[in-house]
Amino acid sequence: MRLIPFELESRLRDKKLWPQSWVAWAALYVLALDVLLFAVQWLTCRASPAISSSLGGWVTFLSALAIVLLAISGFRWIRSQVLWRLRNRLIVTYIFIGVIPVFLLVVISLITLYLLAGQFASFVVTSDITTHLRTMESANRAIAHHLTTQISNGRLDSAVLGRTRPHRQEWARRQVCAWYGNQPQPYCSGPEGAAGFDDPKFITADFRDIVNDHGKLYLRTATVLASEPESLRVILSEPLDKEFVEQIAGDLGRIAVYETANASANAKASSNTSAEAKAFIPFEESRQREQTFSAGTIPAANGTLDHEITFPIPLQVVDWVTGERLRAGALAEVETRPSVLYARLFAALGDYAKGVEYILLSIAIVFAIIELVALFVGTKLTRTVTAAVDQLYEATKHINRADFSHRIVVQSSDQLATLANSFNSMTTSIEALIQEQKEKQRLEGELVIAQEVQAQLYPKLITQLETLEVHGFCLPARTVSGDYYDFLALNSDKLMLAVGDISGKGISAALLMATIHSAVRAYSIEDVPVLREPALVRARGGSALMLASESRGADASPATLLTLLNHQLYESTPAAKYATLFLGIYDGASQQLTYANGGHLQPILISEDGSSQLLDCGGTVVGLFDNLSFPEATVQLRRGDLLVAYSDGVTEPENDYGEFGEERLIQLVSENRHLPLERITDIVTSAVRDWIGEAEQPDDITLVLARAR
Repeated sequence: MRLIPFELESRLRDKKLWPQSWVAWAALYVLALDVLLFAVQWLTCRASPAISSSLGGWVTFLSALAIVLLAISGFRWIRSQVLWRLRNRLIVTYIFIGVIPVFLLVVISLITLYLLAGQFASFVVTSDITTHLRTMESANRAIAHHLTTQISNGRLDSAVLGRTRPHRQEWARRQVCAWYGNQPQPYCSGPEGAAGFDDPKFITADFRDIVNDHGKLYLRTATVLASEPESLRVILSEPLDKEFVEQIAGDLGRIAVYETANASANAKASSNTSAEAKAFIPFEESRQREQTFSAGTIPAANGTLDHEITFPIPLQVVDWVTGERLRAGALAEVETRPSVLYARLFAALGDYAKGVEYILLSIAIVFAIIELVALFVGTKLTRTVTAAVDQLYEATKHINRADFSHRIVVQSSDQLATLANSFNSMTTSIEALIQEQKEKQRLEGELVIAQEVQAQLYPKLITQLETLEVHGFCLPARTVSGDYYDFLALNSDKLMLAVGDISGKGISAALLMATIHSAVRAYSIEDVPVLREPALVRARGGSALMLASESRGADASPATLLTLLNHQLYESTPAAKYATLFLGIYDGASQQLTYANGGHLQPILISEDGSSQLLDCGGTVVGLFDNLSFPEATVQLRRGDLLVAYSDGVTEPENDYGEFGEERLIQLVSENRHLPLERITDIVTSAVRDWIGEAEQPDDITLVLARAR
């Protein structure tokens, strides 16, 4: 029972939507099973929640497996549909070779430029902070040395520190504190209301960095001067706030600073973490950060491609309590534009920046031109190749319809043109071969007809005399034979035997054989002239043979018949055509065989006791020369004597051991002379075939046997 109607299957197959691979069938089976389990799960969700829940995992697994298998099958189907045409294959190849590398290069370049822009923006921000810290460090060192002088004079208090502190505008936000010896409280000088900071126990040498003190960020530098008997520590602090970031931002863009909500807790957590682990801890707490403040504004775009660039900058922050670097201390985010970075980057070059810009623009234009030229050339080559293949495909469809006259129009001189010319030459050759095949079939048909006609010429019903039994056999080497044999009963006591071989092979030899057959029978049955006093006279430009008297065919001799046949063939056939012919007339009353031989192989007479002799009376071939007379002889046949007449197809076949030969024929017939004539014929022809082997039969095999009884 078919689950899918045959018509629907045929339509799906025609549209190439019928599954062809095991992956597609597996996808369908898995999908069907998934739908079935989903239906069972939905039906049992209320009746049996446990079963429904247990089926949920299988439904999910089968759904994922079905999606994967369907994706694979869909990809294969799309690939087979899209890549079936050679043009699509070349387009895909060009995309993978020419377009995708360029696309990847452009993407990599854009990513690299983005990273470089971000790194440059980071460099601008961090370098400004570092420069500011170094300035603070220099000022802090100067204050420390001045305080050292005051300490040597025995004077160090907040008033002294306040007088030492510069009164410039940037110092309005700075606070400076000094610790001398082991005093618990520092001497501080700074803005009014500014909170002091704890004594940093970890500072034992000069220090310069961003610190987190009670959840706020500061820029702090420390100078430590060791003197006898006590040391002096001077710390300069400036808050890292919106006002400070406004100075850094300037015309760079917008800068947002994010800091940890509980830096002290992070510091304590980091103190319990190994150094190796801290080195690899990312800013995973960035989600817990909140924007502390932002400063500056994003500049206006100078063009369509002047998009915003946002890049995070991790800030190295030291916890003021422990002195350890926080793994998530602070993060600055810069939002700017490429034009701003470009202006800052090439600001030092001045007018040379325009030259660099023109050089880069020229390189981009050259690359674009090269890509366009490559695209144009690739498209032209693709069309050339696909057009040639399409022409070949259309030509094959014409040939499939047996239209061998179709030719491909060649308009180029490349290898594809050579292929098209070769295809045209092939179709021409095929067309000629088809014509030759048709002609050959016509000739074969005619040869079959000729074979059927020739087969009718050989005697079918042979009249056996009371004192003589005869048998004949002919095996053509080709469709028709040039050998001839015949048995013709002249009266109740006389039988004529004829064996001949026509020069050449094929249809011409068969036609000449038919002529000889007709002439022999005509001369043997009708009244024929008897050559008693021959005289040659000329009449009307031709030759005529004047005969003294006429006689019945039964009284005609073999020599007379050969003479007449020779004259007829000489007059009616080309000079190169001739025949060999043995004629014998057996008289049953006297048991004598009168024969004449016109150039044929000498027949063999094998006696009852196994001895043999050749009937060697004969003349030249028939039809080659005119005005010939042929001798004849008579031989007495005794009971059991066997006459063997044959053509050269019996004795002349060769193999590695030489010819079959007359002696082998005589020996073979002598050994089997008491067998029926048909059996003797089979033995001889089988021996000749075995002698030839796998090679082609070289000539017609004809054998005539006559045995006296």
